[in-house]
Amino acid sequence: MKLKAGLIAFTVICGCQSVAPQSTSAQTSVMIDTLISEIEPDVIAWRRDIHQNPELSNREFRTSELVADHLRSLGMDVTTDIAVTGVVGVLKGARPGPVIALRADMDALPIREDTGLPFASTVTAEYGFSNTVPVMHACGHDAHTAILMGAASVLAEMQDEIAGTVLFVFQPAEEGAPMGEFGGAARMLEEGVFDELTPEAMFALHVEPGPVGRIYTHPQGFLAGASTLSIHMEGSGTHAAKPWSGSDLPSLGADIIKAMGMIAARRIDVLHEPSVISLARIEIGARHNIMPATGDMMGTVRVYSEARLAQIKEEISRAVAGLAMVYDASATVSYSDEIPPTVNNTELLHKVLPSLEIAAGEAGLDAESTPRAAAEDFSHFARVIPSVYFILGSTKNFESFETAPSNHSPQFDIDEAVLAVGVRAHVQITMDYLDGSGD
Repeated sequence: MKLKAGLIAFTVICGCQSVAPQSTSAQTSVMIDTLISEIEPDVIAWRRDIHQNPELSNREFRTSELVADHLRSLGMDVTTDIAVTGVVGVLKGARPGPVIALRADMDALPIREDTGLPFASTVTAEYGFSNTVPVMHACGHDAHTAILMGAASVLAEMQDEIAGTVLFVFQPAEEGAPMGEFGGAARMLEEGVFDELTPEAMFALHVEPGPVGRIYTHPQGFLAGASTLSIHMEGSGTHAAKPWSGSDLPSLGADIIKAMGMIAARRIDVLHEPSVISLARIEIGARHNIMPATGDMMGTVRVYSEARLAQIKEEISRAVAGLAMVYDASATVSYSDEIPPTVNNTELLHKVLPSLEIAAGEAGLDAESTPRAAAEDFSHFARVIPSVYFILGSTKNFESFETAPSNHSPQFDIDEAVLAVGVRAHVQITMDYLDGSGD
């Protein structure tokens, strides 16, 4: 390419090897800006098309076909049907180097859209037990997919400048597979998505409320791990007029609820890292004058490290067993639908902070952002591959976090100016990491 020849000539004339990296960075930055400007209308069009045609988890057939066709048009080796609808494109640079991965999620949610957009979704689909539901991209996965498609276009144009290999991972079912199915990042890993090419680093982004283009991240635990907590109680049923002749499961349930608050506030070091224990569903009894023989409670546990989760589980088991004994009852604790916390690799985050700062521009980078209580399926990747996850502020006419429609809201929408910022972030991280400037 002419860019390379110009850089070599510049180095020879100056007789100074230290000049070349600075010149490379400046010229590459101009090249990136130009390519993003050229692809931005396509990224916006892709986002609108995907938004208008949303698909639920493990049903992203149209979206994955759109993605696969685009990656093939860029000359990439493309693998499809991973974890049902997952797609991976492989871009090999002109020179040898590390393998890294960039990830976008593709699925939508069973929500009726209320944005008033000209390209708003009117799609319905089967969900659960053959229920027909409205479908909407209420979490921004349409933007994530379009952004990564745009980044793929830019990086394919810069293939001669890349020392290494980039995997473009388009993941299904981030929101959770339908009942009775298995999906998402965990299924992609189980099906060997990285068996042939294993990345040494992986990156993902998410659009959320906030000033447009501002980037948020955090070292270590950034997004919460989530575990569904279930407690099944059994005892002796009796007449409500004689509670002493039975196990009084309603009172046991009330004491368990109080114990959860005690564990969260008194048994756990809240200054070290945050955690949440909430019981949200309680089903004990059917009549006002019958003390029931069984009862069930369900809730959620949110943590930012797997060590904290293990500690909380031990505390809950001890408290529930002790309280059940007091009421001459038994109680079984179980966990399901467990998603690990999304933990940023501190060393890798340090390496890419300059790239994120460049991508954010005047909007700014918050590298010590408050951890988020939401859970993210990307955590399965981050568990096995050093990873960095970051958030893009994306609210139109942002005023405050309190007034901005949140993810999973029927009114959730983005300012499409953030799409170019997302493309820039993916591309900047890739180019900086693979040319070694992140070292």
